[in-house]
Amino acid sequence: MSDDKPRIRYVPDPDNPGWHTWNLADDTRFNAQTMGHMLVRKDGDKLCRVRMFPERRHTNLLDMVHGAITLALMDVALFASMRILLEGDAAGSVTLELSSQFIGAGRPGVPLDALVEVMRETKRLVFMRGTVVQGEADDHMVASFSGIVRKPSGK
Repeated sequence: MSDDKPRIRYVPDPDNPGWHTWNLADDTRFNAQTMGHMLVRKDGDKLCRVRMFPERRHTNLLDMVHGAITLALMDVALFASMRILLEGDAAGSVTLELSSQFIGAGRPGVPLDALVEVMRETKRLVFMRGTVVQGEADDHMVASFSGIVRKPSGK
């Protein structure tokens, strides 16, 4: 599966200075169809911030962000963080574990951010943890999570 086409559109976002896009080049796949436009940036030396923009289509019957969307953001954020913090290509990697704790409800119309840090990297695995937050000062905690990603094999 090695071709020269980039799988991720990672370019500066003109509407959001300091941010880069984090969108799949193939907009028929899950990220584009379900998550919508996403952004990414490095926050300091150790954190990666991945942002999505929850809309009505992302809500449940309580008019809050559906838990599945929050889980999907966590999973996407693991791979974006590998790329941003470890400067590696996450293509071909797989999620081995994603553990989550829901703390509060996400609100539509307010950017939803996953903040991720790499705890440890080995030859084959990357251990990460993070939080999902909303609000100007990240003052609304939505969830916390940890994940293990297996890097692609050397085939």
